[in-house]
Amino acid sequence: MSHETAMNNANLDAIRSAATPGSLRAARIDEQNRLYSKLTTMPIQDWNREVSDLHDAVMTQACRCCEEEMIQEGFGPPPSHYAFIAFGSAGRAESTLWSDQDNGLIYGDGDADQLEVYFERFGEKLSEILEQVGYPPCPGKVMVSNPLWRGNLDAWEKQLLEWRDILAWEQVRYLMIAADLRHICGDAELTDGLRKTMKRIMEADQGGERDVVTAILRNTVRHKAALNVLGQVITEQSGEHAGEFDVKYGLYIPIVNAVRYLALQYGIEASNTWERIAQLLQLEAVPTRWLESCSRAFNTAVKLRSLVSPVIEDGLLTGSHYLPQEMLKQKELRRELRESLSTVKVMYRTLQRQHRYAERKWL
Repeated sequence: MSHETAMNNANLDAIRSAATPGSLRAARIDEQNRLYSKLTTMPIQDWNREVSDLHDAVMTQACRCCEEEMIQEGFGPPPSHYAFIAFGSAGRAESTLWSDQDNGLIYGDGDADQLEVYFERFGEKLSEILEQVGYPPCPGKVMVSNPLWRGNLDAWEKQLLEWRDILAWEQVRYLMIAADLRHICGDAELTDGLRKTMKRIMEADQGGERDVVTAILRNTVRHKAALNVLGQVITEQSGEHAGEFDVKYGLYIPIVNAVRYLALQYGIEASNTWERIAQLLQLEAVPTRWLESCSRAFNTAVKLRSLVSPVIEDGLLTGSHYLPQEMLKQKELRRELRESLSTVKVMYRTLQRQHRYAERKWL
């Protein structure tokens, strides 16, 4: 084992042995600072993997702390097995060091009233603990404290089917979120069960008027590449971020959404964007050169998301998703950003053609 690997394991051991939210937060801060110092010296995919390991360890230990607090408060241990799952960038294992909460809970069978009462309190408490250790609440409330993202497998299936049957903008967005689910801790069989249900629902009515994947394409092509007709980067026009570039919604999310759509179209179950690109390459379903450009653009997007001048608040790194003007003036960074955005522009022209074809088909 290398010295670097041993150090990483030691830091994660401190997280895994934290007995309270306070000690868990302190252990997270130590590991976060170590990782941030390595951002520019490691290949971005390797660095991102270590960041994901950090978050997985913290979230797993937060669940253990939550179980212990539930026992101390007289609720007792969990009345059934459960699985804690992540969505969003955590579900794709692509979090920055300062990501917010995007998570859900699957629990097993048993007395319905007892399970609902216990896991309602468990979800509320777990969200509170995660906030204490440095994960702000999700603005869209995709959290275990929200009953929309918590239930047994039957409840999850009913919810997913409801979204599929409506297929309006918001319901399709929820299905896109759910498509990125990833197991964090607990009973992996519950997560596998939900993943199988998700796959069945996504594949239902393929080629029909109620095609889920076609609806996801409709939502996906709403994003526009942040380059103007002269090939210049489009920055924010007004507000506190005027003159800055929105890395998350201008570059990162458009790539994530496009690759997710292609992965769903070709039956790929991976949630990580790099893995999805790799599997698309293996299938030879999409031109190799197109996917290689996409992979390079995605590397740039992930790197820039973590280079957006974070600040320290109460020991924790926190950041926006805007590249400041002084960074945009750096010649090499600007070139890399323009190339990546050009790739996104080509990707979206292709997807928009597919969308127009699908619309004409059902006229």
